[in-house]
Amino acid sequence: MKAIKNHLFEGIETLIHHVKPEDITENRKAALQPLASYIQSKVEKRQPIRLNFICTHNSRRSHFSQVWAQTLAYYYNIKNVTCYSGGTESTAVYPMVIESLKSSGFKIQKLSKGNNPIYSIKYSENEHPILGFSKKLDDDFNPISSFAAILTCNSAKEACPTVYGAEIRIPIVYEDPKAYDNTPEQKMKYMERNLQIATELVYVFSKASTNRLP
Repeated sequence: MKAIKNHLFEGIETLIHHVKPEDITENRKAALQPLASYIQSKVEKRQPIRLNFICTHNSRRSHFSQVWAQTLAYYYNIKNVTCYSGGTESTAVYPMVIESLKSSGFKIQKLSKGNNPIYSIKYSENEHPILGFSKKLDDDFNPISSFAAILTCNSAKEACPTVYGAEIRIPIVYEDPKAYDNTPEQKMKYMERNLQIATELVYVFSKASTNRLP
């Protein structure tokens, strides 16, 4: 069955067309498969799909993952998907994450000030924005049951042997672009991580979309 694709902002759609999921290594595909299988299972059962991406500070990788997962679920027309993010600590979305997403075509507004500002992140003109801000994984904003916990860093993987309420715990670990903060390579390394996460989630959601029921 051919996947139905919804309209995104032009820059985002252009980026999706240029990523190369076919270049993902077999080892990496094996790490992504549990998430693809979880989504496919929920689609087949016509159940809500809740994905909570977890990293230590909920400031970088977990936000990239939440934003791209929600965007790609819409793009591939996979219904009833809600994506979240959280951390073992609450800090703030790192500004270079916002800049990388803007460069990818997202329309972003800062809704509040302070140490942990809230951002409106839009991927399509008529869809609700994603609200981006840092929070602990058990924050009231996040689900308490029937969700997949996706661990995007080794620290969260080790600190969260159990994520209460999660149906499944899936480690998909990414290198931290924080290592390049305040260096000449910072912008490049954040975009590199942004594109890696986008590419891998294109792989995950495109697999789910081609295995859908009519």
